Amino acid sequence: MTLWSRWVARTSATEGATPLALFRIGMGISVLVTLGSVWLHGLVPVLWVDQAHGGYRALGQGPWLVALLGGPQPAVVWPLLGAASVCGLLLLLGIGGRGVALLTLLTTKGLVDINGHAGGSYDELLANGLWLLVLGNGQATLSVSAWRQTGDWWPRAEVLAFPRWLAAFQLVLMYSMTGVQKLSVHWVPGGDASALYYILQQPTWQRVDMAWLAWVFPLTQLATLITWFWEVLSPLWLLAMWCPAVRGAWQLRAAFAAVGLILHISIFVTMDVGPFTLISLAFYPAMVHPWELRRLTGRG
Repeated sequence: MTLWSRWVARTSATEGATPLALFRIGMGISVLVTLGSVWLHGLVPVLWVDQAHGGYRALGQGPWLVALLGGPQPAVVWPLLGAASVCGLLLLLGIGGRGVALLTLLTTKGLVDINGHAGGSYDELLANGLWLLVLGNGQATLSVSAWRQTGDWWPRAEVLAFPRWLAAFQLVLMYSMTGVQKLSVHWVPGGDASALYYILQQPTWQRVDMAWLAWVFPLTQLATLITWFWEVLSPLWLLAMWCPAVRGAWQLRAAFAAVGLILHISIFVTMDVGPFTLISLAFYPAMVHPWELRRLTGRG
């Protein structure tokens, strides 16, 4: 086969639809939580509206969609928030196909990009995930669309495989690049491994006072080293997915997933870092092969 033929064959391969559907559900929930947290805390007119209309800083014309609609003013931001929320709900329910995924991406990104001081890298992670749902049919199962077409909420269906693999790559890329950028003596082996301890002492991030960690400082050192090694070595997680028949691949994947779950739950309990935990965990279904889910559930 020529290189082009191999590329076409690889990108045309199909697989069971359940992991991508779970990814879609996670993305829909992430959109609603991201937008809802700003709305419920009464911060929409503060963060996403220009200073001239009551916001706390000058925001210029905003990203292209907001600028096209008239700039970051209440008459633009509130309807856009409503549209993004409806799109997020439709995405969660599985209505509207790739078009809804695209509208969710455009409206949500239009809002979160208004104020660069009020977001985080999780906004880009969310946008990347939504784009992958534009590429892949995440509504083939576990959706209202599937129920209307087949009479079954969870029918067995086939979808393109490459969007799920791109989601898995995105997750591992995020972890590995986070790890290799932690070059401080407080992170890398051989240093004092005090990074997590000091992070958890920062009032801007901690949910509650964490001064008591001084009594268990060695445990925070151990957690620091585990986190660093897990992030730096995370490409092995993707490699083990690619070679599932290799001896020990399943155990390695299970270990990486378990550490990741513990890490994100710990972050959620101890730190306020926005919707980072939820958005990251939404990618985890992409790390499971459809045939593995089918073996466990007998469906999808």
